[in-house]
Amino acid sequence: MKSHEILFLTPREVQSLLTLDECIGAVERAFRVYGEGKAVAPAVLSVHTEGGGFHVKAGLLALDRSYFAAKVNGNFPENNSRFGLPTIQGVIVLCDSRNGTPLAVMDSRDITTLRTAAATAVAAKFLARQDSRTITICGCGNQGRAQLKALLRICRLETAFAYDSDSEQALRFSRDLTSELRVPVKPASDLTAAVRESDICVTCTTSRRALLGSEDVSPGTFIAAVGADNPQKQELHPSPLRGSKIVCDILEQCAVMGDLHHALEAGVVTRANVHAELGEVVAGKKPGRESQEEIIIFDSTGMALQDVAAAVFLYEKAQQFGSGVRLDFAA
Repeated sequence: MKSHEILFLTPREVQSLLTLDECIGAVERAFRVYGEGKAVAPAVLSVHTEGGGFHVKAGLLALDRSYFAAKVNGNFPENNSRFGLPTIQGVIVLCDSRNGTPLAVMDSRDITTLRTAAATAVAAKFLARQDSRTITICGCGNQGRAQLKALLRICRLETAFAYDSDSEQALRFSRDLTSELRVPVKPASDLTAAVRESDICVTCTTSRRALLGSEDVSPGTFIAAVGADNPQKQELHPSPLRGSKIVCDILEQCAVMGDLHHALEAGVVTRANVHAELGEVVAGKKPGRESQEEIIIFDSTGMALQDVAAAVFLYEKAQQFGSGVRLDFAA
């Protein structure tokens, strides 16, 4: 590809080039590099507007080559019902961080879905009990589907419960994934009862109120709180964070926009109560799970290095296979 050409990848090309397993590998590598202190902390900017908002996440990652990527996502929860559009839409711009040359522009929707699920899978690898067999997915949209598929790559799950405020959506989720994954997925009308029976719980909703309290969680549970990506969103009551092992993707982000944010505001925990960032655990600098009984909460607000890692993988694979459209910015 010529130096003045930019690679453009459509949603279809992203889907064909990036598998879930490859994304898990790329995301784990990004967390390890960050945990080893070989990457600077990524940056995030949020701009809220009526009905939703925009998030800009950017980071640098030195792999075989040094890359910069910035993702601009619009997140509008009522898009489907109001306009027939996806909740999340956006693009990722990938650049050579040595000289600023733009390298690629790609649709961000599937990347965001896969890299978010991949982070949970990486966290579960280090933080869930090895004998985990039962999971509850709270939030049965596209992210919930990706979360279950990703965790099945890591854990030998035998039963899944599906909970959603829309019972029909939970029913479709259960029917579709039972058939696709060959694992019994059961719709749950009682979230508390399902979580109490589960070894793993993933919350991936747009909720603005707490869905789970400390009385809802059994000893030994691994909880991945994925949905709170701005200060108004909340999935966990502050009480479960007291006495649990807390692991953040990025502490500074979680302190201002994750479920940790609400626990800090309530005075239930302090930053000193956070056990580690996930990168520190992946890099072996801090321990992951240390007992069968401890409750571990992974506060996942979405680290920009996940996007960089996935975008780099896509760019290099597209170069290898000649995929995508090359745009000549010198023309």
